[in-house]
Amino acid sequence: MSQGVRAFGMRRSRYIGLAKTALQQTLAAVGINVARVVQWLDGRGQAITRTSRFARLAPGGL
Repeated sequence: MSQGVRAFGMRRSRYIGLAKTALQQTLAAVGINVARVVQWLDGRGQAITRTSRFARLAPGGL
């Protein structure tokens, strides 16, 4: 969701009408997937996310 909103401007539709809006969202989803595949093929992994304080307390160090 965050990637769609930040990188592809999915918060607002630039069209009026359900059909055009659905097409815009579908094309944005395809664009997100293409961007992810290209990133994966380049060998760039996902960003390391933070571990919450509660999760750090778990045995095994999640």
